[in-house]
Amino acid sequence: MGTPDFSVPVLKALAAQHEIAAVYTQPPRPAGRGKADRQSPVQLCAEEYGLPVRYPVSLRSEVAVQEFALLRSEVAVVVAYGLILPPAILAAPKRGCLNIHASLLPRWRGAAPIHRAIMTGDAESGICIMQMEAGLDTGPVLLREVTAIGACETTADLHDRLSAMGARLIGEALDRLDDLVPEAQPEAGVTYARKIDKAEARIDWSRPAVEVDRQIRGLSPFPGAWCEVAGERLKLLRSRVAEGSGAPGQVLHGLTVACGAGAVEIVEAQREGKRPAMAQDLLRGFALPDHLT
Repeated sequence: MGTPDFSVPVLKALAAQHEIAAVYTQPPRPAGRGKADRQSPVQLCAEEYGLPVRYPVSLRSEVAVQEFALLRSEVAVVVAYGLILPPAILAAPKRGCLNIHASLLPRWRGAAPIHRAIMTGDAESGICIMQMEAGLDTGPVLLREVTAIGACETTADLHDRLSAMGARLIGEALDRLDDLVPEAQPEAGVTYARKIDKAEARIDWSRPAVEVDRQIRGLSPFPGAWCEVAGERLKLLRSRVAEGSGAPGQVLHGLTVACGAGAVEIVEAQREGKRPAMAQDLLRGFALPDHLT
């Protein structure tokens, strides 16, 4: 049970080692300029493997519950599915439902754990294999693995590493399911990774450089932190804290910009209607003003 790119390596790993009764994913939705229905990455992958795919709008109806129960599955693996699983669904598989969560629970329960970890400046992240229950990411943890967050790592970078880690760890969890002892999450240290709001994406150069850098990396590639350059929106995709000082938003040299304290070097950015480009390539034929807003 999964939907986005993050879930695809998990599906591939499971398909290589286990019999999959069905794949559940979000329904196709309008996307792109033509607003044609687009299948989720998980549905596309499942169809390549010849696996049966279901995409109910909700799992709360009696029909949906009956269809799920008739699978008589041993276990359900859930990773970034996007639908709430009601108690009847959670109880249907013989061994319950296992969730692959991209944080070190109980830190960053909720929708955007990777973004929030980077934006907050966490030194590490990881994967938890959790036995699901009715609460939001509150279930006991069966396995966890920790990884350091790199100083220049973006959400996209960490996303890909954690996706591969989750695919490996769920395989280990299923192999050892009889021996694993569920560990209740502590009440101390609970934080919630609220969904990313596009209103968070505009850069405020008066903030300290370390916060601006985290914002850029944490929102890359989506929705993408941005600033205005001569009336044009410039999406900032990669950055690092740099030496230098000046008025907030002042361009010091190249694409190094002064902040409220310190400076940030923009390593990769994207102009409107163009492809992402490294700073040195973007600056060719693109004159920057003295200040960015």
